[in-house]
Amino acid sequence: MHFTTLEVERKGAVATVWMNRPTVHNAFNETLIAELTQAFVGLDGEDSVRLVVLAGRGKSFSAGADLNWMRAAADYSEEKNRADALALARMLKTLHRMSKPTIAKVHGSAFGGGTGLTAACDIAIATDSAQFALSEVRLGLIPATIGPYVADAIGWRQARRYFLTAERIDAQTALRLGLVHEVCPEAELDARVATVGVALLHGSPHAQAEAKQLLADLRGGSPQDDSLLEKTAWHIARVRTHPEAREGLTAFLEKRSPVWVSSLSKKP
Repeated sequence: MHFTTLEVERKGAVATVWMNRPTVHNAFNETLIAELTQAFVGLDGEDSVRLVVLAGRGKSFSAGADLNWMRAAADYSEEKNRADALALARMLKTLHRMSKPTIAKVHGSAFGGGTGLTAACDIAIATDSAQFALSEVRLGLIPATIGPYVADAIGWRQARRYFLTAERIDAQTALRLGLVHEVCPEAELDARVATVGVALLHGSPHAQAEAKQLLADLRGGSPQDDSLLEKTAWHIARVRTHPEAREGLTAFLEKRSPVWVSSLSKKP
């Protein structure tokens, strides 16, 4: 894959997608959105990739939308604006629905769409100086396409506040809200992402994909819903028959590493 706004770095089973527009703090434009979508689709289809990390070059993770792009969009027709918005929505959906685990590696500013990318990843680890914001209303806009992911991460009650106030959210507040899972000094960010990455690589790729689907099925459900309970029973029954489940149980009983772990040492 060749990109103009991204770099994709491969180290064994881990692929890091670097947003690479540092002079504009990795702000979104049409090209970055399209290339992120292409990268996510491509990496999700590669069996050799087990984990995808999303990061930003330069001083920021992502400062949201490129203001020049947004200014131009103000003169677009409603139909053209809808197409632009759908492209962004598709990119976020593609990231959120990847079958592989994803980690947002956040430093500096993660405003607007940068906050959306953070929320769309499975796991988010941020530096203690990172800042987030849903700043759209101060520009006369709304956090529409990122809204489902951010509200899911921080809860609807908190979303009502931050969608409306556009307050800056510091790293510790983001941790308390559930927007990020961990906060660490910048010097430790690489190590913390690597540590969580190792934990993820010990899981069965098939089981992880199924676990993500299970969470999607459970979202909005209730233990009082008998059909949901039946669906979860069907889900585990189906997973139990998969070769990776058989391998995992056999490896445990034989006190050895399952093949998806032992094979990692053979990767370049």
